[in-house]
Amino acid sequence: MSHETAAEFVEATATTLGVPGVAVGVWMDGREVYACHGVTSVQDPLPVDRDTLFVLGSVTKTYTATALMRLVAQGRVDLDAPVRRYVPDLVLADERAAAQITVSNLLNHTAGLDWGILVDTGEGDDALAGHVAKMAGLQLIAPPGTRASYSQSGYNLAGRVVEKVTGLPYERAVATLLFEPLGLSNSFFAPGEVMTRRFAVGHERGEDGTLSVARPWKHWRGDNPGGGLVSSVAEQLRWARFHLGDGRAESGARVLPAELLRRMKEPTVALRASSLGDALGIGWFLREVDGVRTVGHGGSANGQFAEFLTVPERGFAVVAVSNAGPDEGLAFNRAAVRWALAHHLGVVDRDPEPLPHDPVRAREVAGRYENDMMALTIATDGAGLTIECGIKPQVRAAMDTELPPDLPPAAIGLLPGDEYIVTGGGLEGQRGFFTRDADGAVVGVDLAGRLAARVAPIRD
Repeated sequence: MSHETAAEFVEATATTLGVPGVAVGVWMDGREVYACHGVTSVQDPLPVDRDTLFVLGSVTKTYTATALMRLVAQGRVDLDAPVRRYVPDLVLADERAAAQITVSNLLNHTAGLDWGILVDTGEGDDALAGHVAKMAGLQLIAPPGTRASYSQSGYNLAGRVVEKVTGLPYERAVATLLFEPLGLSNSFFAPGEVMTRRFAVGHERGEDGTLSVARPWKHWRGDNPGGGLVSSVAEQLRWARFHLGDGRAESGARVLPAELLRRMKEPTVALRASSLGDALGIGWFLREVDGVRTVGHGGSANGQFAEFLTVPERGFAVVAVSNAGPDEGLAFNRAAVRWALAHHLGVVDRDPEPLPHDPVRAREVAGRYENDMMALTIATDGAGLTIECGIKPQVRAAMDTELPPDLPPAAIGLLPGDEYIVTGGGLEGQRGFFTRDADGAVVGVDLAGRLAARVAPIRD
C-alpha cells in the first residue's frame, strides 16, 4: 500500500469529519509509513507532521506499567505485594481494601477503585503524593481482585509506587527507566518542555458548529501517570517497536527481560462486552480481531485523542492521533486504525449488529446511572434507545478549571444477553453490558470498562 494512498485516506477522512489536525504512523515489514494532515490549532495554525506533539491521554498507562515492570526486573517491586508495602501512608474509604490491593491489581484495573478524582494538586514534585492523599474519599465498586473496572486513580497510585521505590518524581523516574535507554527524546510531561516544540492543542465544537480551542490544554501534574504524556506518532512507533521486540532497545541495550515483556501481553482478567478488548494484560488491552490477536491502548485528553495498536504475530503497529472531539477525533482514529488493519494485513474489524428494538427490554434498562465522576442517562422513546454521558454537575462545580463538554445523546442498540453497542456519536462502536442483582433487577451499566450504578429508573 503506497504512502500516497494512506495520505489520501487520512486527508479525506479528516476533512469529512472536520478534524483540524491528524497524524497516523504505521510500522509494517520493517518500515515506517506516515500520513499527516491539517494544523495544530485553528487559532495559531502550524502544519501537523510526524514529530508534532499530541497529548496521548491514557496511552501513558502503558509507560507507567512498563516502568513498574523494569522495577520488577530489578527486584525492587513484587507485583503480588500489597501497595502499602511501597506506599505505607495509603488511605482509602475501605480500610480492608487499602490493605489488600496489590500492585498487580492496579495494573490490570482489578483494584476495585472507582474511575477516580478530578483534583488539581499543583505542579510541584509533591503533586502525585497530593493526589493519592485525596483518594481517601474514593469509593470502591467491588472487592479487590473480583472484577475489572477501569480506574484513572488506580494508575496514578501506580505512579506513586514508582516514585516511592525510585526516590524520584514520577516524570524523572520514567525518563530514567524508559525514555533515556529507549532513545525517546521527543516525549515529555512538563508544559515547559513542550512549548518550545511544535505541539497540537485540542478543539471542541460549539452549538453553532464552529471549532474553538479546548482549555485547559492538559490535566494537572498529579494525573500524569494515568494520562499526562505528550509525544508524537514517530516516537510512538519507536515505543511500538520496543514492545514488539525482545526487550532490547534499538541500541542493543537490554531494557526488560523478554519474558517480562511477553508477560505484559498475556491475559490476566477477562473483559465482558467491551470494545476495549477481550481481556487485560499488564497495562494493555488484548483483543482478537478477525482471527488475529491485537495489543493496544487508547487515550483521550481535552479535545485530543490517541489510538495505539500492535499485532505482535505480524510485527505490525499503527498509531493515530487527532485534535478535535470527542465525536470527530474518536471517529477519525477508529477509522484510521481499521483502514490500516484492512489495507496492510487484510484484517477486518466489524461491529456486531444490534437486535431489532425490543420495547420491553428497553424500558427495563432505561434509567440514570452514576459513578464518582460521570452520570449516564439511558432513555427510550418507544422506538429506540439513547445514552447520554456527562460529568456530574457537583464535580463541575467543585472544579476551578474548565472541563470537557458533556456528550449529547447517542443511539444504542441491544445485543444478546445484557449487552449493548453504541451506534452513533463520538462513542460509536463502544460496547458494554448491564449488571443485575440476585433478583434479576438491572442495577448497573458498564461503559468503556467503567461501572456506573443505577440510581433511578426512567418510566414512560
